[in-house]
Formats: sequence, structure tokens, C-alpha cells
Amino acid sequence: MAIKAGDTLPADVKLMEIGDAGPKQVTVGELTKGRTVVLFAVPGAFTPTCSMKHLPGFVDKAGDIRKKGIDEIVCLSVNDAFVMGAWGKEHGAGGKVRMVADGNGMDASGFGMGSRSKRYAMLVKDGKVTELLVEPAGGLNVSSAESVLGKLG
Repeated sequence: MAIKAGDTLPADVKLMEIGDAGPKQVTVGELTKGRTVVLFAVPGAFTPTCSMKHLPGFVDKAGDIRKKGIDEIVCLSVNDAFVMGAWGKEHGAGGKVRMVADGNGMDASGFGMGSRSKRYAMLVKDGKVTELLVEPAGGLNVSSAESVLGKLG
């Protein structure tokens, strides 16, 4: 299913995150209903661009992004919840970026990488995608924290 600006995200999609008592399920609806959220996705935790630029950019700019009316910043990857929790901890994401695991990524097995996500960022208001910034190929430009801040005005 391809999502585009103007679409409402399927509220019942189940994701996982690490809570105080271990892994817990959270739905897209719980993340977005009645809220304004920046959701960005990475191909994989602990990978070079994701670890050196994408996640750190959002951790560093979290305060500026929230000042623009954003309730929460969510990082999504096809890694499991334990990996996402460890990766977030390593980058000081606690209280800044919510780390969420998605088991339904794209198939990149032809490249020897298993299931992955495309790199993107989206602005979601009450479950509806108002802005979708998908990286066309490699690199980090349109979905960076700086790019998102620019879209927020």
C-alpha cells in the first residue's frame, strides 16, 4: 500500500516499542489520533547514515521541531523493539524521539539486506498525512530534521 499526502494512515497497524516492562504494542492510531506527529523512517538501526545523521538530527532538533506545534517525533524501522530501544538509548533519544519497530517493511533481500523501509519523513495531523518526504535514492536530503523544520515554517 503506497501512502501519499492527503491519505489517512490505517489506525489499526500494530507496531512495537520498548516500555518500562519490556516490549509493548502500540497502534498507528494511538500514535497519531488527535495529535500532530513527525514520523520518520530509516532503513535500519545502527546503519551508517541512519546512525550518523538521520536519528541524531532529529534528537538534536527535537526542541526546535516541538516548538513548531509537533506533539511527538517518532522514529520507525523494521528492526525489532529491542534493537530500536538500544539504538535510541545509544543516541540519547529518550524524551525526544520515540523509537518504534515495524515488522512490515519493504523486501530488500535482493540486496542482501532482508526487509527494510524506505527512508522518509511525514507530518501527520490527527492520522492524516499532510506532508510526505520520501528520499528518491540513497543519501539524506528531503527527510532530514532540517528539511522537516523547513516544511514546518
